[in-house]
Amino acid sequence: MAGSHRRLAPALVLFAMLSCGGVTSAQTPHDHGAMPMPDSTSGWHFMQDGILFAGWNHQGGPRGGDEFVAPNWWMGMASRDTSRGRLTFTGMLSLEAATLGRDGYREIFQAGETLDGVPVIDRQHPHDLFMQLAAVWRMPFGRASGVTIAGGPVGEPALGPVAFMHRASADDNPTAPLAHHLLDSSHIAFGVVTAAVDHGPFVVEGSVFNGREPDDNRWNFDFGALDSFSGRLWYRPTSTWELQVSSGRLKDAEALEPGNVVRTTASAQWTRVHANDVASVTVAYGRNDRDGGSRNGVLVEGARQKGRTTLYGRFEVLQVETSLLLTGQVPDHDAAQDPLAAVTLGATRSIVRRRGFDGAIGADVTFYATPSPLRTTYSSGPVSFHVFLRLRPSTGAMGRMWNMRMSQPMARPGEAMTMD
Repeated sequence: MAGSHRRLAPALVLFAMLSCGGVTSAQTPHDHGAMPMPDSTSGWHFMQDGILFAGWNHQGGPRGGDEFVAPNWWMGMASRDTSRGRLTFTGMLSLEAATLGRDGYREIFQAGETLDGVPVIDRQHPHDLFMQLAAVWRMPFGRASGVTIAGGPVGEPALGPVAFMHRASADDNPTAPLAHHLLDSSHIAFGVVTAAVDHGPFVVEGSVFNGREPDDNRWNFDFGALDSFSGRLWYRPTSTWELQVSSGRLKDAEALEPGNVVRTTASAQWTRVHANDVASVTVAYGRNDRDGGSRNGVLVEGARQKGRTTLYGRFEVLQVETSLLLTGQVPDHDAAQDPLAAVTLGATRSIVRRRGFDGAIGADVTFYATPSPLRTTYSSGPVSFHVFLRLRPSTGAMGRMWNMRMSQPMARPGEAMTMD
């Protein structure tokens, strides 16, 4: 267990930052996409949120295994109004390179990014230390419209649904979706500039960014040319609904697969928050088109919190790259793809709320329907499970940083409304 303690220690250091008093986090936005702020009229306003999962990860079948893991992230925001608009700074950090190791955590059927010149297979890669360092400037026009400019050395372009770690429907789930690289893997781009126009329930966004995946050195910056682009349309008919469609062209996204990726996504998210009663559902579709063919995936996930207990689930159907999973090598021609289905069911129970922290115990189990060509290697129906402790800051008066993206500023004092 000594190695487990060494991996957990950096995350605990990071989460010591979360005990700072007087900081609140934000729940789902209600206007054009701004994050709610405390009711004040001047000066700087600050928020933070984060999460640490620490527990046992068992991945089933011949390609699985057991390990202690500690996924984590922390995010802070600072904002103030000026005579010409609203300025927001955002920062997001993770110590997963230390708490998970260079190869991340086990997740059978997962693929994406590289390590030491070979593809990462059956594992979810760790996030970089710097997940976001950005600034957002919104200039209002009238009561219901505005123009926003956002960007920075690290951030997310206008592409895909809200990243999985910020979705209320996935908040208690410690594992990335298998469809991550079809939906929201571009949430860390080392170089991005986004412009947005909002009017009432509509937001139109466009980005230019560095579309290459980060390399396997998780502690540095991987700057590159801003030669990729994307566009996204949001529609929020009510305070509980968010719908988006987006598409982007990522130039040479994968280090071992030369060529461009055209990613197209659509999603609908419903979130209702009322005191300690939270319900959220996300439905998302993603497609990657490249010279070697196209891949598609569908995700449905949901969470229901009532008091101290949360139930969550995830269902995915996606095309996996069969030859890549079998050989560990990127094919040099059109590769076979086969449909995989996975269902996750889990629950958490808050057991301690003190000193600014909310601690819970949790567990989940995932069942897979393996495609025929992979059954010899993975078995026909492997089963995986997690048992974990979840630690995060206590919910403040304004809720959590759920359903947020880089290009949405914090709202002006008094703009936020109570969800019901």
